[in-house]
Amino acid sequence: MSSDSVRFSKWADKLIELDFNLYKFYSIDKAYHRPSLYFFSVPILLIAFCKVIFVNEWQFAFLILNIILVFFSLIIFVKSLLLIRVRPILIALTLPIIVISVDILTWPKFILSDMIYSFLVLIVTYVVIKSIIKDKINYLEFLVIVLLLLASRPSSIPVIFVILSFIFISKLQISFNQKNILLFFLGLFISTPIILSLVYLIIELNFSGIDKVNFLTNMVKEGMIIHDRPKTWVNKPDNIIDITFIYFLRLINFFNPYASTFSIAHIVLNVFQFMLISTSISIWSFYGNSIKVNKTFFFILLLSLSVAAFHSFILIDYDWRYRFPIILPLLLFIPISLEIILQKINSKRSDIRKEQI
Repeated sequence: MSSDSVRFSKWADKLIELDFNLYKFYSIDKAYHRPSLYFFSVPILLIAFCKVIFVNEWQFAFLILNIILVFFSLIIFVKSLLLIRVRPILIALTLPIIVISVDILTWPKFILSDMIYSFLVLIVTYVVIKSIIKDKINYLEFLVIVLLLLASRPSSIPVIFVILSFIFISKLQISFNQKNILLFFLGLFISTPIILSLVYLIIELNFSGIDKVNFLTNMVKEGMIIHDRPKTWVNKPDNIIDITFIYFLRLINFFNPYASTFSIAHIVLNVFQFMLISTSISIWSFYGNSIKVNKTFFFILLLSLSVAAFHSFILIDYDWRYRFPIILPLLLFIPISLEIILQKINSKRSDIRKEQI
């Protein structure tokens, strides 16, 4: 249980008192709840059902539900790779890496929306890959997923933004080669802190005095990078360049595998995971030659950067909890890159045989 877990539990009790009348539930304390309670519907409904069916054992029931979602996440992970025609043996080699991922070992144990949300993000990734392979977009599937994402967590906004952006970009006649994709993300990575600092100034000049807005701007004024980790903070900003630098550090630290309070095992596993993903991106950038694989990399990179940028602007949690939803999509890079290497080796062997003949 965490502080958010306690809130979910109280809201679930209220929903049960209202006999699961969602209209009345969304209407309670409108002035207090911003955003609407609709944005927490899925986890609250599931907790409420667990309380009604399992009574005092509801926490264990919710834990089992999270573990079931981990299991189905592995299935969707595998199905996504099979769509791209990654060899089963390479997929099998990747599964132990998921099992030792610190994020997978940590967050499903909590009475939170994280596992539900991460599962939905992985489904989004699967549906996008399917649309890439079949070269056809199923708008109904995307609509249902968007509604579920919104009902699972308010911070699903960057994921929905990426879905809409990808649908729009996929309609354009763009060359999805590695060079164009890498240049696009380099420009996006450099411009993101600048954009965030400009948004900060607009909010500060036009919306100061609102408590929740002040909560965001005050953290910047304090030089906060990682929430509740003062060692990561910098000097209070004096100008727009300092503010931009704060957002730049936040964006980098969103992917940081190290923290002073982490155990050696925690750091080793995080660094190992980080290096595998980085190496996989490097392999793809040099040897990838499939448009469908390039589009898959493009979507996952856009998803990761969008989530990182959003939380860099809002808040990066003490334990990097908000990074959890993009871990499984990023781990897809590992078996795909291994497949790229094997295809490259087989291609060279084939060329050698042709020369010999």
